[in-house]
Amino acid sequence: MSAPRRLLGVDHGAVRVGLAISDPDRRIASPLTTYQRRSPTQDAVYFRALVIEEEIGEIVVGLPMHTNGREGQSALAARTYGAWLNEITSLPVVFHDERFTTVEAESALWNAGLTHKRRKDRRDRVAAQLLLQSYIEAGCPKETT
Repeated sequence: MSAPRRLLGVDHGAVRVGLAISDPDRRIASPLTTYQRRSPTQDAVYFRALVIEEEIGEIVVGLPMHTNGREGQSALAARTYGAWLNEITSLPVVFHDERFTTVEAESALWNAGLTHKRRKDRRDRVAAQLLLQSYIEAGCPKETT
């Protein structure tokens, strides 16, 4: 029997992608890094290497929802990005509601006394951590949309 594989949380953006990772037991999410998007080819190389290096078994992509629960253009972009991640890594990709994670991340970083530059540098990965922790606490459901 193989060891449990980690979860990768993804806070998708047009320029930057916030990444968070779970422990192997899938109980705690930690911020990992903020990846600066380059080209589809370079991004694919990066994500393929990351899933091997970090022993990822499933990817959780944040799904930005409107406050009324509907999906908009940002959600469509996240779904497209998730499908691409599935295609290039062959890993299961699930979507989880990420409403307010960026706002919560900004607030937490502000309360920590970080400068604007340091908050901007960390915001996406902390948002990914909040998204992933929410998914873990929800029992890692297969589809939460």
